[in-house]
Amino acid sequence: MSIKEDLKYAIGVDLGGTFVKAALVSDVGDIVFTNKLPIGSQASKDTILNTIEKIIQMAIDEANTSELDIIGIGLGTPGIVQDGVILGGSENLNGWENIDLSTYYNQKFGIPVLVDNDANLMGLGEFFYGAAKGCTDVVFLTIGTGIGGAIIANGELYGGYGNRGTELGHIVVEHNGPECNCGGKGCLELYSSTTALIKDYSERSGKDVKDLDGHYIIKKFNENEENAIKCLQEHTDYLGHGVASFINTFAPQKVVIGGGISDAGQFYIDMISKSAFTYMMPSCGSNTEIVGAKLGNNAGSLGAAALIFKAYNK
Repeated sequence: MSIKEDLKYAIGVDLGGTFVKAALVSDVGDIVFTNKLPIGSQASKDTILNTIEKIIQMAIDEANTSELDIIGIGLGTPGIVQDGVILGGSENLNGWENIDLSTYYNQKFGIPVLVDNDANLMGLGEFFYGAAKGCTDVVFLTIGTGIGGAIIANGELYGGYGNRGTELGHIVVEHNGPECNCGGKGCLELYSSTTALIKDYSERSGKDVKDLDGHYIIKKFNENEENAIKCLQEHTDYLGHGVASFINTFAPQKVVIGGGISDAGQFYIDMISKSAFTYMMPSCGSNTEIVGAKLGNNAGSLGAAALIFKAYNK
């Protein structure tokens, strides 16, 4: 890849439950360098902070070697983020709350640092460089252990007042459903996350949950196994109900479906689309297309870098 002198560069950091990833990214979305480091499922706050610092330094060293100027560092983290501070809501990370991440890393590196929720930045990555490029109004869903999401409204990330909203996996689809970890009942992710799909398949097939994952169920679906077909139909039907609600509320140009299971194939997106277009208000969805995400595991890092480019270009 040729490096153009007129390009801007940023570091995009994507913090997950067991790894932290970083990429050195140009403002046209080219990844110059990428790496990931483990943090472990029981890592302390200090271990997480130090691991993020280490991987940022690795990206800075790469930029210095290539004589690239970095204009900022973007950081995506699970949980609720307000003005660069992680307030909480990231249950899988020990002690990960009430930390001014923006100030902390700005003082470490002397470079502007912007922070947002990880799902928000996955959506921003798809908006800038992926499946929603060229749109202004987008709903992004990532289907995994739970369901995360992001909303782009009029070309801007929308997070609600205090950036505490857009918990799209926690709209209620069953008013008296089972209790959710969020404290509510009947949330969308209880019925249409990959976790829920695996649980449903386990109950129907008698197989142990520990021996299952989404790819196995997709494989069985493609082999026309009855249990897998029924599970996928229910899973995508519930997802379609949720997507229909988002269409009715936001009338997006695109609904982008991400997460590992979205790589199953176009049939998976088609099943969700069939359900969503059945239940939505036709006038709300007349301009909406439901598509699969394009950026895969790089979405979070690219979106974190895009957060910097977006601020730089204002």
